[in-house]
Amino acid sequence: MTYRIMIVEDEEKIRETVKAYLEQAGYAVRAYAGGLDALGDFGAFKPHLVVLDISMPGISGWDVLKEVRAVSKIPVLMLTALNTEPDRLKGFEHGADDYIGKPFSPRELVSRVNVFIRRVYGGADRVLTYDDLALNTEQKTLSKNGENIPITTREYDLLALFFENIGYPLTREQIIQRAIGFEYEGFDRSIDAFIKNIRKKIEDDLKNPKYIRTKYGYGYVFGGGDEH
Repeated sequence: MTYRIMIVEDEEKIRETVKAYLEQAGYAVRAYAGGLDALGDFGAFKPHLVVLDISMPGISGWDVLKEVRAVSKIPVLMLTALNTEPDRLKGFEHGADDYIGKPFSPRELVSRVNVFIRRVYGGADRVLTYDDLALNTEQKTLSKNGENIPITTREYDLLALFFENIGYPLTREQIIQRAIGFEYEGFDRSIDAFIKNIRKKIEDDLKNPKYIRTKYGYGYVFGGGDEH
């Protein structure tokens, strides 16, 4: 099956670059310079995912997102220079699934698109790996060096997010939105307790965590780099 991707971006160079990379990755892509044209073709094209800019002439990306969410739950990735924490939170509150700030790596964008396509539409048994850890997304189990590690449903949700964002720092707000959802009633610092429990199960040295590291003043990062 060929998955369909809609790009809504008013800058021609960015629009054509993203389109070329996604087509090279095997997707069927339609690109639009404005939100009204994209919305007008939404029903006919039936995209599986939308890459959406915010600052565009005419109808804004926020308005496009609102219209998309009124009729569909497909993944929407915001591609924008408006990448402050308030902007990201506004996007998540309006139904965005992820944020990619400009300037950006086209390869990273394709990687994130792949993650969402697999997560939302993939039905095959998949095992995500990092170092000596393996997360089975069908059986929802975790193992280290082949030995099973008991985890709760919430711990699985957090680990699935981390495994699909190796090396990318995530704020506590992002973790709540993308792994748990806005229905979560705990404080964002409650995430720290979940992380602590996971670390007890997977880390060899809790004082020098190898897998889930704290990015001070921001949140957490799974794998990659040396900063604790």
